[in-house]
Amino acid sequence: MIFARMMLAAALALAGPANAFAADDILDAIEQARKSYQAGELAAAKQSLDLASQLVGQKNAETFASLLPGWKADKAETAAVGVAMFGASSASRRYRGPDGRDVQVRITGDSAMVMQFAQLFLNPVIAGAMGKLIRVGDQRAIQTSEGSINMVVANKYLVTIEGSADAAAKLAYAQAVDIAKLSKM
Repeated sequence: MIFARMMLAAALALAGPANAFAADDILDAIEQARKSYQAGELAAAKQSLDLASQLVGQKNAETFASLLPGWKADKAETAAVGVAMFGASSASRRYRGPDGRDVQVRITGDSAMVMQFAQLFLNPVIAGAMGKLIRVGDQRAIQTSEGSINMVVANKYLVTIEGSADAAAKLAYAQAVDIAKLSKM
């Protein structure tokens, strides 16, 4: 009974008002898990729930991509890896300048590893040992000697800016990420 309630709550949370009854791979996987569970096929139920979790991660990564600035850039890449890889969703986009130098912006979330990295940011001594502490808007960030920038947003998203461009260009791209929108996700 508890499993059925959890499945219903997950389905309603994922469906949202706009597509509550739309055909959807995530809802299909959840429904298959429910049927398998009711039939006593626990391995099949788990496999279907793992699929649903992976699909939710992919959808989340696609949302991350929409937060990356859209200047002259390569196509945004998204990925979601399952629990075996600490469960992470990410989106990245590479920007190329006229001089051939580049900047890559990556947002990673849904990961226990991001939570661990966030703990490092809470201690300025440890964070300072990783690079120069800087501010990107209201966010604390770490800038390495190569100019790469790492910042943790809302204690659950890691934003990384790296590449062959100079530190000023990387900082400008860090400032262009929609932190307010990311914080609300």
